Amino acid sequence: MGEIRVIATGDAFVTRRIPEKGYPGLEELRDIIDHYQVKFSNLEMTFHNQEGTPAAVSGGTWAMAEPECLDDMKRYGFNLFTTANNHTGDYGEGGVMATIRHLKERGMVFSGTGANLAEASRPCYLETEVGRVALVSACSSFHIASMAGGQSPQLQGRPGLNPLRFQTTYHVTQEYFDMVKTLASLTDVNAYDDYGIKMGYGNPKPDNITNFGTYNFTLDQENRVETTPLEKDMVRLEQEIKEAARQADLVLVSIHAHETDHGDFSVPAEYLEKASRRCIDAGACAVIGHGPHELRGIEIYHGGLILYSLGNFIFQTETVSMQPYDAYYNKGMSQDTHVGEYMDKRSKNGTAGYGTLENIWRSVMAGFTVKDGKLTQVQLYPISLGQFEPRTRRGTPVPAQDDSVLKYLAELSQPYGTKIRIENKIGYVDL
Repeated sequence: MGEIRVIATGDAFVTRRIPEKGYPGLEELRDIIDHYQVKFSNLEMTFHNQEGTPAAVSGGTWAMAEPECLDDMKRYGFNLFTTANNHTGDYGEGGVMATIRHLKERGMVFSGTGANLAEASRPCYLETEVGRVALVSACSSFHIASMAGGQSPQLQGRPGLNPLRFQTTYHVTQEYFDMVKTLASLTDVNAYDDYGIKMGYGNPKPDNITNFGTYNFTLDQENRVETTPLEKDMVRLEQEIKEAARQADLVLVSIHAHETDHGDFSVPAEYLEKASRRCIDAGACAVIGHGPHELRGIEIYHGGLILYSLGNFIFQTETVSMQPYDAYYNKGMSQDTHVGEYMDKRSKNGTAGYGTLENIWRSVMAGFTVKDGKLTQVQLYPISLGQFEPRTRRGTPVPAQDDSVLKYLAELSQPYGTKIRIENKIGYVDL
């Protein structure tokens, strides 16, 4: 393998078409993207013409765009995609399969979803003039109905995404452990679980473990929260990475994850750090994270690149064309409400929500070079999504006019021992 250049972006929540003659800033973005042979983005949408049924629960906004928006992702220059995220199941299994069909009709290379768990888990391969590149995709933040199911000798599998679930354990001292047990007894919150154990369906817990509903507590010498990847999902992911390493010159892993450390969305949960490092150890060259709609730090681990979140690349969530009954019902609005009215109420007329948060609307594109299997360069290109633009234009990427987001990303990366130099509005990671 010679030199392979990869550029990666975060979430593409795309609902509007690129104008026929483009827009100011588009060509500058394309010039950057076209410098690279491998061009990745996360498709944070379902793409179909109402070919799926709205799910009872969505990833936030029920995300559906006309399939022609996929052509615009190609117009930006992208050629490698993940489809595993919290919006995968917004329109049920029909939406999953329709999106897959529209992607395949356009010859787009993607991973992360499929007609069953085996399909959703397996790598996709991009053939380039300099080498074969594999992408394995997984998602940790999703409603359980979005999860792909495995085939069995008796029944077919279930369409959906490749899950990387995690377990959360609350470690507490004796005082709080006793408090949890007392509160559980007073409220009967565990009555159903206790009945299941009594009837032989569940197993009794050791004396140092208790639960309060779905929350698990362990007796410890300190109070802390521990999150770990679910081992069977992690092992499946590692197996796919190892297979990809046999079949490709370069392996990339995409993980969609919202979870935080103590509620700070700029800091990943512990399980994501553990899982990402295990992906590198299994043979991935880079882990590309996204999900919280804002940047997280960068880590160089055992020679591999971990981008814990690349934030947003396109964020046009306010201009979806339609929302289902449940969206309006949940907001106490009548069924003759229009989408714009719904968005006004959700954002309290622009005074709450994503529109008020600076970090949602600034991000980077991460370009990196791998030569003979070794990471040799990482470059960071700042972009702006126009926080203060009107709704009709907000969320469309353009090159940033300053390097403030690079300085911010450098701060986020410091805890990982990563240093970022800034020259002429481009960030360079010291390797």
